[in-house]
Amino acid sequence: MNIKLRLTILNFLEFFAWGAWLLSAGAYMYVTLHFTGLQIGAVYGTLGLAALFMPAIMGIIADKWINTERVFGASHIILGVLLFWLTTVKDFDTFYLIVFLISMFYMPTIALNNSISYAILERNKMDIVKVFPPIRVWGTVGFILAAWIVDLLGWKVSKEQFMVSAIASIILGVYSFTLPAIPPVSATEKKSFAERLGLDAFSLFKDHKMAVFFIFSLLLGAALQITNIWGVPFLEDFTKNYKGYFAVEHSLFLMTLSQVSETLFILTIPFFLKKFGIKKVMLMSMVAWVLRFAFFGIGNPAEGLPFLILSMIIYGMAFDFFNISGSLFVEKEAKPSIRSSAQGLFMLMTNGLGAILGAYASGYVVDYFSNPDGTRDWHTIWFIFAAYAAVITVLFAIFFKYEHKPEEMDDMKH
Repeated sequence: MNIKLRLTILNFLEFFAWGAWLLSAGAYMYVTLHFTGLQIGAVYGTLGLAALFMPAIMGIIADKWINTERVFGASHIILGVLLFWLTTVKDFDTFYLIVFLISMFYMPTIALNNSISYAILERNKMDIVKVFPPIRVWGTVGFILAAWIVDLLGWKVSKEQFMVSAIASIILGVYSFTLPAIPPVSATEKKSFAERLGLDAFSLFKDHKMAVFFIFSLLLGAALQITNIWGVPFLEDFTKNYKGYFAVEHSLFLMTLSQVSETLFILTIPFFLKKFGIKKVMLMSMVAWVLRFAFFGIGNPAEGLPFLILSMIIYGMAFDFFNISGSLFVEKEAKPSIRSSAQGLFMLMTNGLGAILGAYASGYVVDYFSNPDGTRDWHTIWFIFAAYAAVITVLFAIFFKYEHKPEEMDDMKH
C-alpha cells in the first residue's frame, strides 16, 4: 500500500476517534448528566492534566525503548476499553476518573502520530512541510465525519458517542501494528542521564527564541479547548428562544464547520510558513482567535447566524496556524534524537498547561456569569475570552524575536 495512503488512514482514524465525543461531551454532561460549569471544565481539564506528563513519558518510551508505532497502537486499544467503560457511568467522580484515564492514553497519541508520520516521510526522503499537511488534513476529515455521525443520529447528548470512539480506537490500535517499524534511537550510543530519560528536549529552553515560543504556546493553548468545551452548550442554551432553528437543532453539525475550515487552512500552511515565517503565522492565528470568540459573542441562531458561521470559518486559521505550524516549527528546531520528546514537550505546553488554564478558567467564567434561573450571559463570556486572546497577540508581537528567512523551512526536506 502507498505510504502516503497508509499515513492518511492513520491520521483519519486518530481524529475520527476524538471527533466522536470532543465537541459533544460537554453537551452530554450539561444536558444529560447535569454537571456544573466547573465540573464540565474539570472533566475537560483532564486533557491538560494528562498532557502535563503522559506525552513526555510516552515520547521517552518511544525515543528510548519501544517502537513508536507499538506504543501508539497499545494506547489506542486501551482507549477502546476505557471508552466502553465510560458508557456505563453517570456520577461525576467516576466519570471524571475514567475521562482522566482516557486523556492519559489519548493525549500522547497526538504527538506520537506526528512522530510516526515525520519519521516515515523522512525515511522515504519526502519534503515533510509539503507532504504532511495534505495527509494531516484527512485527520480533520475524520474528526468532521465522526461528529456528523453523532449529530445526525441524535447521539450528541447520549453515551453512544463514546461507543463510536471506542470502536474506532480499537480498529486504529490493531492497524498501528501493521505500520513500518519506528525503532528507538540506538541503545549503543553513549548518552547522559538526562538524555536517557528524554529530558534533553528541555534543552530547547536554552534558546531564548524557543523559550518565548513555548511560553506563548502555553498561553495560547488555553484558548484551544474553550470553544470545544462550550460551543455546543452555548448553542443548546438558545433552545428556549430559538427552538427549531438549524443552529440549535444541529449545533454539533454547525460546530464542525470549524473543522471543514481546518481542512482548507491546513493545505495553506506550507505556503504561509515559507512566505511569512513562524512569527507572522502565529500572529495570524492569535488574531483569528480574537475574532473566533468575538463572533460567538455577537452571533445567535437567527439574524446573528452569519457571525456564527464566520466564527467557524476563522477557526481553521486560528487552530491550524498555531497547532500544526507550531509542531512543524518544533520539528525543525529539534534534533532527530529528541523528536518524540520535543513533540511531547510542545504537547505539554499547549494541550497540557495551556488546556488546564483554559478549562478551569473558562469554567469559572461561565459559572460566574450564570444566573440563578440557569441562563448565562454568553455575550460577556465570549468577549472576555476575546479580550484575553487580544492581550496575548500584542505581547507575542513584542516579545517573540524572530528573523524569517524564506528558505529556512527547506531544511526539513529529506
